[in-house]
Amino acid sequence: MELLWEMAQLLVSLALILVSLLACVVIFAVDARKHNNAHVDASVIFEDPNSLKQVPCPHVHDSADKYISLIIPAFNEEHRLPGALDEALSYLQRRAAKDKSFTYEVIIIDDGSSDGTKKVAFGYVKKYTVDIVRVILLGRNHGKGEAIRKVSLVQTFCSFSFFMFSDIEVGYFVFCALQQFIEAFHLCESIVKQGILHSRGEILLMLDADGATKVNDLEKLENQIHAVSKEVYVGDSTASNSGFSISDIAVAAFGSRAHLEEKALATRKWYRNFLMKGFHLVVLLAAGPGIRDTQCGFKMFTRAAARKLFTNIRLKRWCFDVELVFLCKWFAIPMMEISVNWSEIPGSKVNLLSIPNMLWELLLMSVGYRTGIWKIYN
Repeated sequence: MELLWEMAQLLVSLALILVSLLACVVIFAVDARKHNNAHVDASVIFEDPNSLKQVPCPHVHDSADKYISLIIPAFNEEHRLPGALDEALSYLQRRAAKDKSFTYEVIIIDDGSSDGTKKVAFGYVKKYTVDIVRVILLGRNHGKGEAIRKVSLVQTFCSFSFFMFSDIEVGYFVFCALQQFIEAFHLCESIVKQGILHSRGEILLMLDADGATKVNDLEKLENQIHAVSKEVYVGDSTASNSGFSISDIAVAAFGSRAHLEEKALATRKWYRNFLMKGFHLVVLLAAGPGIRDTQCGFKMFTRAAARKLFTNIRLKRWCFDVELVFLCKWFAIPMMEISVNWSEIPGSKVNLLSIPNMLWELLLMSVGYRTGIWKIYN
Protein backbone atom coordinates (compact mmCIF):
# COMPACT_ATOMS: atom_id res chain seq x y z
CA MET A 1 0.00 0.00 0.00
CA GLU A 2 2.84 2.34 0.86
CA LEU A 3 4.45 1.58 -2.51
CA LEU A 4 1.25 2.58 -4.33
CA TRP A 5 1.05 5.78 -2.29
CA GLU A 6 4.67 6.65 -3.12
CA MET A 7 4.08 5.95 -6.83
CA ALA A 8 1.00 8.17 -6.76
CA GLN A 9 2.99 10.96 -5.12
CA LEU A 10 5.72 10.55 -7.72
CA LEU A 11 3.23 10.73 -10.59
CA VAL A 12 1.59 13.82 -9.13
CA SER A 13 5.00 15.46 -8.70
CA LEU A 14 5.96 14.63 -12.28
CA ALA A 15 2.63 16.01 -13.50
CA LEU A 16 3.17 19.24 -11.58
CA ILE A 17 6.68 19.57 -12.99
CA LEU A 18 5.44 19.04 -16.54
CA VAL A 19 2.60 21.55 -16.06
CA SER A 20 5.07 24.06 -14.60
CA LEU A 21 7.45 23.58 -17.51
CA LEU A 22 4.63 24.00 -20.01
CA ALA A 23 3.51 27.15 -18.22
CA CYS A 24 7.08 28.45 -18.40
CA VAL A 25 7.27 27.73 -22.11
CA VAL A 26 3.97 29.49 -22.79
CA ILE A 27 4.83 32.53 -20.63
CA PHE A 28 8.26 32.79 -22.22
CA ALA A 29 6.87 32.53 -25.77
CA VAL A 30 4.07 35.02 -25.10
CA ASP A 31 6.51 37.51 -23.59
CA ALA A 32 8.88 36.96 -26.53
CA ARG A 33 6.24 38.33 -28.88
CA LYS A 34 4.99 41.07 -26.57
CA HIS A 35 6.74 43.78 -28.58
CA ASN A 36 6.53 42.18 -32.01
CA ASN A 37 4.25 44.99 -33.12
CA ALA A 38 6.87 47.62 -32.29
CA HIS A 39 10.35 46.09 -32.53
CA VAL A 40 12.79 47.15 -35.20
CA ASP A 41 12.15 45.26 -38.43
CA ALA A 42 14.77 44.27 -40.95
CA SER A 43 15.45 46.96 -43.52
CA VAL A 44 12.72 47.25 -46.11
CA ILE A 45 14.00 48.17 -49.55
CA PHE A 46 12.22 49.34 -52.68
CA GLU A 47 14.79 49.13 -55.42
CA ASP A 48 14.38 50.39 -58.97
CA PRO A 49 16.25 47.91 -61.20
CA ASN A 50 16.17 50.37 -64.10
CA SER A 51 17.92 53.26 -62.33
CA LEU A 52 19.52 51.10 -59.61
CA LYS A 53 18.27 53.64 -57.07
CA GLN A 54 16.48 52.91 -53.83
CA VAL A 55 12.97 54.32 -53.66
CA PRO A 56 11.79 55.84 -50.34
CA CYS A 57 9.35 53.52 -48.62
CA PRO A 58 5.89 54.90 -47.83
CA HIS A 59 4.06 53.83 -44.69
CA VAL A 60 0.45 52.90 -44.08
CA HIS A 61 0.15 55.93 -41.78
CA ASP A 62 0.91 58.21 -44.74
CA SER A 63 -1.89 59.44 -46.99
CA ALA A 64 -2.87 57.12 -49.84
CA ASP A 65 -1.82 58.04 -53.37
CA LYS A 66 -3.13 54.92 -55.13
CA TYR A 67 -6.64 53.54 -55.19
CA ILE A 68 -5.69 49.91 -54.58
CA SER A 69 -2.60 47.96 -53.50
CA LEU A 70 -2.22 44.25 -54.18
CA ILE A 71 0.14 42.56 -51.73
CA ILE A 72 1.58 39.20 -52.81
CA PRO A 73 3.87 37.32 -50.41
CA ALA A 74 6.33 35.01 -52.15
CA PHE A 75 8.73 32.41 -50.84
CA ASN A 76 10.35 30.19 -53.46
CA GLU A 77 7.55 30.94 -55.96
CA GLU A 78 9.68 31.27 -59.08
CA HIS A 79 7.35 29.03 -61.12
CA ARG A 80 3.91 30.10 -59.87
CA LEU A 81 4.54 33.83 -59.40
CA PRO A 82 4.55 34.76 -63.14
CA GLY A 83 1.06 33.34 -63.67
CA ALA A 84 -0.33 35.23 -60.68
CA LEU A 85 1.33 38.50 -61.72
CA ASP A 86 0.25 38.23 -65.36
CA GLU A 87 -3.37 37.67 -64.33
CA ALA A 88 -3.32 40.47 -61.76
CA LEU A 89 -1.66 43.08 -63.94
CA SER A 90 -3.83 42.26 -66.95
CA TYR A 91 -6.95 42.75 -64.82
CA LEU A 92 -5.66 45.99 -63.29
CA GLN A 93 -4.72 47.42 -66.67
CA ARG A 94 -8.19 46.70 -68.07
CA ARG A 95 -9.86 48.51 -65.19
CA ALA A 96 -7.47 51.44 -65.40
CA ALA A 97 -8.20 51.78 -69.13
CA LYS A 98 -11.91 52.14 -68.37
CA ASP A 99 -11.53 54.38 -65.32
CA LYS A 100 -8.71 56.92 -65.09
CA SER A 101 -9.24 57.28 -61.33
CA PHE A 102 -8.39 53.61 -60.87
CA THR A 103 -4.72 53.71 -59.86
CA TYR A 104 -2.91 50.70 -58.52
CA GLU A 105 0.31 49.08 -57.38
CA VAL A 106 1.45 45.50 -56.90
CA ILE A 107 3.82 44.76 -54.02
CA ILE A 108 5.75 41.50 -54.02
CA ILE A 109 7.38 40.55 -50.73
CA ASP A 110 10.27 38.12 -51.10
CA ASP A 111 11.18 36.63 -47.75
CA GLY A 112 14.65 35.39 -48.60
CA SER A 113 13.74 32.94 -51.37
CA SER A 114 16.52 30.58 -52.40
CA ASP A 115 15.28 30.10 -55.98
CA GLY A 116 14.72 32.63 -58.77
CA THR A 117 11.77 34.44 -57.16
CA LYS A 118 13.72 37.69 -56.75
CA LYS A 119 14.84 37.65 -60.40
CA VAL A 120 11.28 36.98 -61.62
CA ALA A 121 9.88 39.78 -59.43
CA PHE A 122 12.43 42.36 -60.59
CA GLY A 123 11.73 41.35 -64.16
CA TYR A 124 8.19 42.66 -63.69
CA VAL A 125 9.51 45.86 -62.08
CA LYS A 126 11.65 46.48 -65.17
CA LYS A 127 8.69 45.85 -67.44
CA TYR A 128 6.04 47.89 -65.59
CA THR A 129 8.25 50.44 -63.68
CA VAL A 130 8.74 50.77 -59.94
CA ASP A 131 5.63 52.95 -59.63
CA ILE A 132 3.43 49.99 -60.61
CA VAL A 133 5.34 46.95 -59.33
CA ARG A 134 7.49 47.05 -56.22
CA VAL A 135 9.56 44.37 -54.55
CA ILE A 136 10.27 44.26 -50.83
CA LEU A 137 13.29 42.19 -49.91
CA LEU A 138 13.27 40.84 -46.36
CA GLY A 139 16.17 39.14 -44.66
CA ARG A 140 16.21 36.92 -41.58
CA ASN A 141 18.20 39.36 -39.46
CA HIS A 142 15.97 41.53 -37.26
CA GLY A 143 18.85 43.73 -36.16
CA LYS A 144 19.34 45.70 -32.98
CA GLY A 145 15.71 45.65 -31.89
CA GLU A 146 15.69 41.86 -31.80
CA ALA A 147 18.94 41.78 -29.83
CA ILE A 148 17.56 44.20 -27.23
CA ARG A 149 14.38 42.11 -26.99
CA LYS A 150 16.36 38.91 -26.31
CA VAL A 151 18.48 40.55 -23.57
CA SER A 152 15.25 41.71 -21.91
CA LEU A 153 13.84 38.19 -22.08
CA VAL A 154 16.95 36.69 -20.45
CA GLN A 155 16.58 39.11 -17.55
CA THR A 156 12.86 38.44 -17.20
CA PHE A 157 13.20 34.67 -17.32
CA CYS A 158 16.20 34.50 -15.01
CA SER A 159 14.29 36.55 -12.43
CA PHE A 160 11.39 34.15 -12.77
CA SER A 161 13.82 31.23 -12.27
CA PHE A 162 14.44 32.24 -8.63
CA PHE A 163 10.83 31.37 -7.95
CA MET A 164 10.69 28.21 -10.10
CA PHE A 165 14.17 26.75 -9.65
CA SER A 166 15.84 28.66 -6.76
CA ASP A 167 19.01 28.71 -8.86
CA ILE A 168 19.82 31.34 -11.47
CA GLU A 169 22.20 29.04 -13.33
CA VAL A 170 19.57 26.31 -13.59
CA GLY A 171 17.07 28.93 -14.66
CA TYR A 172 19.36 30.19 -17.39
CA PHE A 173 19.98 26.63 -18.59
CA VAL A 174 16.23 26.04 -18.83
CA PHE A 175 15.85 29.41 -20.56
CA CYS A 176 18.30 28.34 -23.28
CA ALA A 177 16.57 24.99 -23.70
CA LEU A 178 13.16 26.64 -23.96
CA GLN A 179 14.51 29.20 -26.39
CA GLN A 180 15.75 26.44 -28.70
CA PHE A 181 12.43 24.63 -28.39
CA ILE A 182 10.40 27.73 -29.20
CA GLU A 183 12.61 28.76 -32.10
CA ALA A 184 11.89 25.38 -33.68
CA PHE A 185 8.31 26.63 -33.98
CA HIS A 186 9.26 30.27 -34.54
CA LEU A 187 8.55 30.89 -38.23
CA CYS A 188 9.31 34.20 -39.89
CA GLU A 189 7.09 37.14 -39.14
CA SER A 190 4.12 37.41 -41.43
CA ILE A 191 5.61 38.88 -44.60
CA VAL A 192 2.16 40.11 -45.58
CA LYS A 193 2.45 42.58 -42.72
CA GLN A 194 5.47 44.24 -44.32
CA GLY A 195 3.65 44.66 -47.63
CA ILE A 196 0.62 46.18 -45.92
CA LEU A 197 2.69 48.56 -43.81
CA HIS A 198 4.51 49.90 -46.88
CA SER A 199 1.60 50.17 -49.30
CA ARG A 200 0.03 53.27 -50.86
CA GLY A 201 -3.55 52.20 -51.57
CA GLU A 202 -6.86 53.40 -50.19
CA ILE A 203 -7.86 49.75 -50.12
CA LEU A 204 -5.42 46.88 -49.72
CA LEU A 205 -5.82 43.35 -51.03
CA MET A 206 -3.64 40.47 -49.89
CA LEU A 207 -3.59 37.39 -52.10
CA ASP A 208 -1.41 34.30 -52.49
CA ALA A 209 1.12 33.80 -55.25
CA ASP A 210 -0.31 30.40 -56.21
CA GLY A 211 -3.27 31.89 -58.11
CA ALA A 212 -5.83 29.76 -56.27
CA THR A 213 -8.29 32.69 -56.24
CA LYS A 214 -9.08 34.72 -59.36
CA VAL A 215 -8.07 38.37 -59.08
CA ASN A 216 -11.34 39.67 -60.53
CA ASP A 217 -13.09 38.35 -57.43
CA LEU A 218 -11.66 41.39 -55.67
CA GLU A 219 -14.70 43.27 -57.02
CA LYS A 220 -16.94 41.23 -54.73
CA LEU A 221 -14.95 42.31 -51.69
CA GLU A 222 -14.51 45.85 -53.02
CA ASN A 223 -18.26 46.38 -53.56
CA GLN A 224 -19.09 45.18 -50.05
CA ILE A 225 -16.38 47.35 -48.51
CA HIS A 226 -17.74 50.41 -50.32
CA ALA A 227 -21.31 49.64 -49.26
CA VAL A 228 -20.44 49.09 -45.60
CA SER A 229 -18.07 52.08 -45.52
CA LYS A 230 -20.83 54.38 -46.74
CA GLU A 231 -23.20 53.00 -44.11
CA VAL A 232 -20.63 53.63 -41.39
CA TYR A 233 -19.94 57.14 -42.73
CA VAL A 234 -23.60 58.08 -42.92
CA GLY A 235 -24.21 56.72 -39.43
CA ASP A 236 -21.25 58.59 -37.93
CA SER A 237 -22.58 61.75 -36.31
CA THR A 238 -19.03 63.11 -35.98
CA ALA A 239 -18.26 62.78 -39.70
CA SER A 240 -17.18 66.01 -41.35
CA ASN A 241 -18.94 67.50 -44.32
CA SER A 242 -15.75 67.61 -46.36
CA GLY A 243 -16.61 64.41 -48.21
CA PHE A 244 -16.39 60.67 -48.03
CA SER A 245 -13.03 58.89 -48.31
CA ILE A 246 -13.00 55.12 -48.17
CA SER A 247 -9.44 55.10 -46.81
CA ASP A 248 -10.67 56.78 -43.60
CA ILE A 249 -13.34 54.19 -42.74
CA ALA A 250 -12.15 50.96 -41.06
CA VAL A 251 -13.71 47.94 -42.82
CA ALA A 252 -12.43 44.43 -43.61
CA ALA A 253 -13.63 41.82 -46.11
CA PHE A 254 -12.58 38.17 -45.94
CA GLY A 255 -12.69 35.96 -49.00
CA SER A 256 -14.19 32.59 -48.16
CA ARG A 257 -14.22 29.02 -49.47
CA ALA A 258 -16.81 27.92 -46.92
CA HIS A 259 -19.41 27.43 -49.67
CA LEU A 260 -17.15 24.72 -51.12
CA GLU A 261 -16.87 22.82 -47.85
CA GLU A 262 -19.60 20.26 -48.53
CA LYS A 263 -17.94 19.13 -51.76
CA ALA A 264 -14.52 19.12 -50.12
CA LEU A 265 -15.75 16.93 -47.27
CA ALA A 266 -16.81 14.28 -49.77
CA THR A 267 -13.44 14.16 -51.53
CA ARG A 268 -10.96 14.87 -48.75
CA LYS A 269 -9.39 12.09 -46.67
CA TRP A 270 -11.16 11.39 -43.37
CA TYR A 271 -8.23 12.43 -41.20
CA ARG A 272 -8.01 15.82 -42.98
CA ASN A 273 -11.73 16.37 -42.34
CA PHE A 274 -11.20 15.43 -38.69
CA LEU A 275 -8.27 17.83 -38.33
CA MET A 276 -10.15 20.58 -40.16
CA LYS A 277 -13.15 20.29 -37.84
CA GLY A 278 -10.83 20.27 -34.84
CA PHE A 279 -9.02 23.36 -36.07
CA HIS A 280 -12.32 25.18 -36.65
CA LEU A 281 -13.34 24.37 -33.08
CA VAL A 282 -10.07 25.71 -31.67
CA VAL A 283 -10.41 28.87 -33.80
CA LEU A 284 -13.95 29.33 -32.51
CA LEU A 285 -12.69 29.12 -28.93
CA ALA A 286 -9.75 31.46 -29.59
CA ALA A 287 -11.34 34.16 -31.77
CA GLY A 288 -15.08 33.59 -31.43
CA PRO A 289 -17.71 33.15 -34.16
CA GLY A 290 -18.18 35.33 -37.22
CA ILE A 291 -15.84 34.08 -39.94
CA ARG A 292 -16.10 30.43 -41.02
CA ASP A 293 -13.05 30.39 -43.29
CA THR A 294 -10.26 32.32 -41.62
CA GLN A 295 -7.48 30.75 -43.70
CA CYS A 296 -8.40 31.89 -47.21
CA GLY A 297 -5.51 34.05 -48.43
CA PHE A 298 -7.80 36.55 -50.20
CA LYS A 299 -8.54 39.48 -47.86
CA MET A 300 -9.20 43.19 -48.31
CA PHE A 301 -8.86 46.07 -45.88
CA THR A 302 -9.39 49.79 -46.02
CA ARG A 303 -6.33 51.83 -45.12
CA ALA A 304 -7.85 52.83 -41.78
CA ALA A 305 -8.45 49.18 -40.88
CA ALA A 306 -4.93 48.19 -41.92
CA ARG A 307 -3.42 50.86 -39.67
CA LYS A 308 -5.12 49.38 -36.63
CA LEU A 309 -4.77 45.70 -37.47
CA PHE A 310 -1.28 45.35 -38.91
CA THR A 311 0.48 47.60 -36.42
CA ASN A 312 -0.77 45.23 -33.69
CA ILE A 313 -0.38 41.85 -35.39
CA ARG A 314 1.98 39.47 -33.60
CA LEU A 315 1.37 35.95 -34.80
CA LYS A 316 3.32 34.17 -37.53
CA ARG A 317 2.31 32.69 -40.85
CA TRP A 318 -0.73 30.41 -40.64
CA CYS A 319 -2.57 31.79 -37.64
CA PHE A 320 -2.10 35.50 -38.13
CA ASP A 321 -5.40 35.27 -40.09
CA VAL A 322 -7.15 34.22 -36.90
CA GLU A 323 -5.53 37.11 -35.04
CA LEU A 324 -6.89 39.49 -37.70
CA VAL A 325 -10.42 38.27 -36.90
CA PHE A 326 -9.77 38.69 -33.18
CA LEU A 327 -8.44 42.24 -33.66
CA CYS A 328 -11.34 43.20 -35.94
CA LYS A 329 -13.70 42.26 -33.12
CA TRP A 330 -11.59 44.10 -30.57
CA PHE A 331 -11.67 47.32 -32.60
CA ALA A 332 -15.30 46.76 -33.64
CA ILE A 333 -14.22 46.90 -37.29
CA PRO A 334 -17.07 45.72 -39.55
CA MET A 335 -16.00 42.52 -41.32
CA MET A 336 -17.76 40.48 -43.98
CA GLU A 337 -17.17 36.97 -45.24
CA ILE A 338 -17.64 36.78 -49.03
CA SER A 339 -17.60 33.68 -51.19
CA VAL A 340 -14.87 33.63 -53.84
CA ASN A 341 -13.96 31.26 -56.64
CA TRP A 342 -11.15 29.00 -55.56
CA SER A 343 -9.17 26.20 -57.18
CA GLU A 344 -7.01 23.54 -55.55
CA ILE A 345 -3.40 24.22 -56.53
CA PRO A 346 -0.81 21.41 -56.27
CA GLY A 347 1.62 22.09 -53.47
CA SER A 348 -0.66 24.58 -51.69
CA LYS A 349 -2.16 22.29 -49.06
CA VAL A 350 -1.34 22.85 -45.42
CA ASN A 351 1.31 20.36 -44.33
CA LEU A 352 0.05 18.19 -41.49
CA LEU A 353 3.34 18.82 -39.69
CA SER A 354 2.39 22.52 -39.43
CA ILE A 355 -0.68 21.74 -37.29
CA PRO A 356 1.25 21.71 -33.97
CA ASN A 357 2.59 25.16 -34.82
CA MET A 358 -0.91 26.42 -35.63
CA LEU A 359 -2.27 25.14 -32.30
CA TRP A 360 0.75 26.58 -30.51
CA GLU A 361 0.14 30.02 -31.96
CA LEU A 362 -3.55 29.96 -31.10
CA LEU A 363 -2.60 29.10 -27.52
CA LEU A 364 -0.16 32.01 -27.45
CA MET A 365 -2.81 34.37 -28.80
CA SER A 366 -5.36 33.32 -26.18
CA VAL A 367 -2.90 33.64 -23.32
CA GLY A 368 -1.28 36.82 -24.64
CA TYR A 369 -4.46 38.83 -25.05
CA ARG A 370 -6.47 37.40 -22.17
CA THR A 371 -3.70 38.01 -19.65
CA GLY A 372 -3.03 41.50 -20.98
CA ILE A 373 0.62 40.70 -21.76
CA TRP A 374 -0.09 41.61 -25.38
CA LYS A 375 -1.23 45.22 -25.43
CA ILE A 376 -3.44 46.54 -28.23
CA TYR A 377 -2.59 50.02 -29.46
CA ASN A 378 -4.85 52.42 -31.32
